[in-house]
Amino acid sequence: MVEKQPVVRNWGLSWGGWLDNRRGEWWLVAQLILIAAHALPAWPPLARFGWVWPWPVELLGWALFVLGLALAAQAFWWLGSSLSPLPDPIPGAALMISGAYARCRHPMYQAVLLCSLGVTVALGSLLHLALLLGLVAVLGGKARREERQLLGIHPDYAAYRTSTAAIVPHLAWLDWR
Repeated sequence: MVEKQPVVRNWGLSWGGWLDNRRGEWWLVAQLILIAAHALPAWPPLARFGWVWPWPVELLGWALFVLGLALAAQAFWWLGSSLSPLPDPIPGAALMISGAYARCRHPMYQAVLLCSLGVTVALGSLLHLALLLGLVAVLGGKARREERQLLGIHPDYAAYRTSTAAIVPHLAWLDWR
């Protein structure tokens, strides 16, 4: 009987990696800090300026957030056992190019950015806009590291890369086809 290892064990997380970034752990830390910071209240508060954020705009923001969550769930489902929070792929993991991965090469990153955009729009917050821009920088860098690894282990990745948007089509830092 073959014993299944927990998915987390397959991710390759280690204390040494947290210290020396061997599998891109620092990208993950930066990403998690920026995501967690979205729980902070809006700053500066619009009431300070006598503004009231229009409820249709706020509703649109929360709808974008929910859409981002749905897209993240879809990407998680399609990736299956190849899922890793680190930019370095799991050794032996299959290259996923269908389902959510037919739309873009990094649909989970796209979903995270959509969630962040949703919170930013819902709250009308300059702080959250800065967090969104930070996520754009971090996820763009993390995806580039991931792709360097994927090009080395999957011969079909180069063709997939030229035909499919990276994270957001036609945005220079988020689509480098």
